[in-house]
Amino acid sequence: MGMATTGIAVPEGAGHGLGAVPGLPAALSETLTSVLVFLGDRVYKIKKTADLGFLDFRTREARLAACQAEVNLNRRLAPDVYLGVADILGPDGTALDHMVVMRRLPAERRLSALLAAGSDVTGPLRAVARLLADFHARAATSPEITEAGSTANLRWLWDEVLESIEPFLGPVLDTTTIDAIRHLANRYLDGRAPLLRERQRDGRIRDGHGDLLADDIYCLDDGPRILDCLEFDRRLRVGDVLSDIAFLAMDLERLGRPDLSRFLLDQYRAYTAVTHPLSLESLYIAYRAFTMCRIACTQYAQGATAAAAEARALASLALASLRRGRIRLILVGGAADTGRSAVAAGLAESEGWTLLRAASVERELAHLAPAGWTDTPTTAATTTATTTTATATAGTATATTTARTAATATAVRDELLRRARTAVERGETVVIDAPWARRHDREQAAALARATFTDLIQLRCAPPGPGAGIGAGTHLDRPTSAGPEHTFHTDPWPEAKTLEHGPTPSDIHRAARRAAR
Repeated sequence: MGMATTGIAVPEGAGHGLGAVPGLPAALSETLTSVLVFLGDRVYKIKKTADLGFLDFRTREARLAACQAEVNLNRRLAPDVYLGVADILGPDGTALDHMVVMRRLPAERRLSALLAAGSDVTGPLRAVARLLADFHARAATSPEITEAGSTANLRWLWDEVLESIEPFLGPVLDTTTIDAIRHLANRYLDGRAPLLRERQRDGRIRDGHGDLLADDIYCLDDGPRILDCLEFDRRLRVGDVLSDIAFLAMDLERLGRPDLSRFLLDQYRAYTAVTHPLSLESLYIAYRAFTMCRIACTQYAQGATAAAAEARALASLALASLRRGRIRLILVGGAADTGRSAVAAGLAESEGWTLLRAASVERELAHLAPAGWTDTPTTAATTTATTTTATATAGTATATTTARTAATATAVRDELLRRARTAVERGETVVIDAPWARRHDREQAAALARATFTDLIQLRCAPPGPGAGIGAGTHLDRPTSAGPEHTFHTDPWPEAKTLEHGPTPSDIHRAARRAAR
């Protein structure tokens, strides 16, 4: 592989270790793009002469540029590991090729090795999250880099991977799975433009690592070393910092540790002190799994038949993550005595979703409304002199109250849906606790869901029957001035799934969670 040469021009400071070192046997390793020679306390990495579509190393100049970029970029996270670029010389001193010279690190301290050994890696993962938070804060950005976080660029990234795996549909990948991935990814991007613009404005788009994997992270006593960033295509390296760390979160899931994936993302969130919707994490985890699926397909095409199963597993991981990150608008309706508010609150709390309450919004609007916003008639029958006048006044008052009640209900609905739009466009699933008695209100909610590419889920809480387990602490709404719910009735609601109370208080909550998934 080009090593049978008469000389190696080694970068300054990297010459030690060319001979064997006791306890460190020589070894040879091959990746998709490189061959690595482990000799003593050094590693020599030579780029393959290959064209894989997403990279082209067929010329020596291209391989030299890749070696130089690898050293320069990886020194950002492991400055003492990447020692330089060495020339591989022929008998006449002509440069035949080039290689990256690295310090050899203990294989047993790889994050993947620690996981396989069953070690507690929460400490190392906390250190990795801290290092990456600092790295992302300092990483380069620019108007050009910022554009990588746009909806258009993210769609291009997804389309590029989807196109590249088309030859493997059927022999390796299930077409139904890939169609579902395409649909869910596009649906998320179609409705989340405000969220992505906010990430751009807030400076979250950076020149990151691009290839964070547990195999390339070494957990040393003096801190982690993160190796092997994606150097050959800047378009695939720059992007949202959340997409960067999502690569490692995806890899932890792939290795069977979703708990550590969640731990890593929570630690990163704490160190950056930046909030973001969980759905965006899911989108980027799915994309990273899908890019790894493409690599597995490429390995399969090169003769590694076992890679087919890996590709299918990664496609399944991508689909599961996209499903987990679906944005939902959930209407929880019914009369006050159904316990709907407790159901809505329990659903939102258990899933980490945004809860909006009609009763709370109504109180806010009443507080902010100008004088005259009230459902109490301003005309008093006692001021009339005759029964006939009193009857007419009472009729007028009733009509006035009815009109104001309807106006209040409409204002509350409009404000609920305005807030819901803001949330779903920014990647949050929303649960709305309201009676939802009027068909027109539900139609307005459905129109919002369509406009924002959001899944609409409609749940109606049934009144508790005899012996139903409501629970002593369950909150039942009291009638409000805008809607005396003791006279509750609703337009036909065939689109809703009715939630029945069971013998225990948790039954209806479990039913709500199942229906909302």
